[in-house]
Amino acid sequence: MLDIGYSLSSRHPDPPQTDYRAADVRALRHDLFCGDVYLADTDTDRELSTAWGWVPVLDFAWALCDIAEELDRDPLGSRASRAQRAEFDFTESTDRLRFERRFGWVDVRADWQGDGEPPLQLSYTELRREVRDFLHDVVADLTDMHEGLAHNPVIWDLQARFPRI
Repeated sequence: MLDIGYSLSSRHPDPPQTDYRAADVRALRHDLFCGDVYLADTDTDRELSTAWGWVPVLDFAWALCDIAEELDRDPLGSRASRAQRAEFDFTESTDRLRFERRFGWVDVRADWQGDGEPPLQLSYTELRREVRDFLHDVVADLTDMHEGLAHNPVIWDLQARFPRI
């Protein structure tokens, strides 16, 4: 089973004058809500996690939803034998998470994994459901912490674009 989580960093706080109600896409995706993230396969007790403190958490959740959709562009869907690939590029480093879907399974590799370490292997259906749940959980947490964020039109559009499954 896939578990996706995060922790916000106290080393990279949001600017105190931030107007969350009016924050634009760039600020929401790249400048605010920094911390660390992880993807864990609870069945095998393996995880891919960051320990940098500066990963934009909302952007990570948003990008995972985009990646899940990108991995499903082949009209054959889970019957497609050709690999479908996508990447998450961490903007402040050269590291990436690489996703490769074949049939109904997705392999997830991180550039910082050791050589010979196997990828996380996840069901595509589970990945798609869990990334959307993660996005909605992150948004719920952040709107509880930051007054005005729940009234930001970018957040409304984001939640409408990727509803829970």
